[in-house]
Amino acid sequence: MKLWKTAWRFLPLSLLVFVLTGCLGETNLTALDPKGPQSQWIFDNMLLSLYVMAFVSIVVFAIFFIILAKYRRAPGDDEIPKQVHGNTALEITWTVIPIILLTILAVPTITGQFMLADTEPDPEVGEDTVYITVTGHQFWWQFDYEDEGFTAGQEVYIPVGEKVIFELHAQDVLHSFWVPALGGKLDTVPGITNHIWLEADEPGVYKGKCAELCGPSHALMDFKLIALERDEYDAWVAGMQAEVEEPTETLAQQGREIFGSDGLGCIGCHAIGGMGTAAGPALSDFANREVIAGYLENTDENLEAWIRDPESLKQGNNMPAFPQVSDEDMEALIAYLRSLDVQNN
Repeated sequence: MKLWKTAWRFLPLSLLVFVLTGCLGETNLTALDPKGPQSQWIFDNMLLSLYVMAFVSIVVFAIFFIILAKYRRAPGDDEIPKQVHGNTALEITWTVIPIILLTILAVPTITGQFMLADTEPDPEVGEDTVYITVTGHQFWWQFDYEDEGFTAGQEVYIPVGEKVIFELHAQDVLHSFWVPALGGKLDTVPGITNHIWLEADEPGVYKGKCAELCGPSHALMDFKLIALERDEYDAWVAGMQAEVEEPTETLAQQGREIFGSDGLGCIGCHAIGGMGTAAGPALSDFANREVIAGYLENTDENLEAWIRDPESLKQGNNMPAFPQVSDEDMEALIAYLRSLDVQNN
């Protein structure tokens, strides 16, 4: 009776876990739906390991229940069974079988590790191979396209069907770069350079995560990897390389002056085109971003709330608050940020 009472206590938790498995809500986030050669290899090896473990479990439990039923003690039988020590055939069997199973797991694992570690460019792509330098900050991601000569923040674009090589760095503490639907994760370590490559099989938006506890807003340190067909990717690169056009609307023009003024100093942290630094995310294509600060929906209300008090929305971030900005100046500033659209320049 006590056993049943204990089991009932765990039932709500079990149901909650079961229900939450259906709460993913976003595509291209789970490693269980691979969209690239790396993630496909990881998924296939997970299944292989699962099949091996299931086989072992079935055999062990089958032998256990057979022995339990066949050799159970009969009522009134107090005789001690004959003691048998050593069975060469049995010992060879339970030594050879695990070796075979471990070999089945080891061969694809070892060959796959060489594949994952191969950060040499794809010969088919050659000089057109895309190299991206990734820097983890508290709590955002910086993407430097050094060959192309520009910086992007929070959203990284790659061409579909091509091996893209990432060079990983960290500015402050340990982070971990992970796009679950495309491949495994790799740490970004201050003072150490790591390399990883990813490839997307189809166009789409793939959610990326920081997989290493890096501070109070670690859970909000998200980014998006956007895979485009090669011609669309080249067009995006050309837009990022082009000189930022002056806004045509009067309100946006006023916002541009506010953005570059000494009073706010936005340009001192946020690069736009060739202007500014990388102390904060580059904003060259801000109008096309789906989210602000890695997780907030990109609406005017959220943008204003973020500018006025970023600490309340993302604890521990390094952006200062600007509660002193008037409503008129805020409206103009938002209009300017909405004009930053390299895809329509």
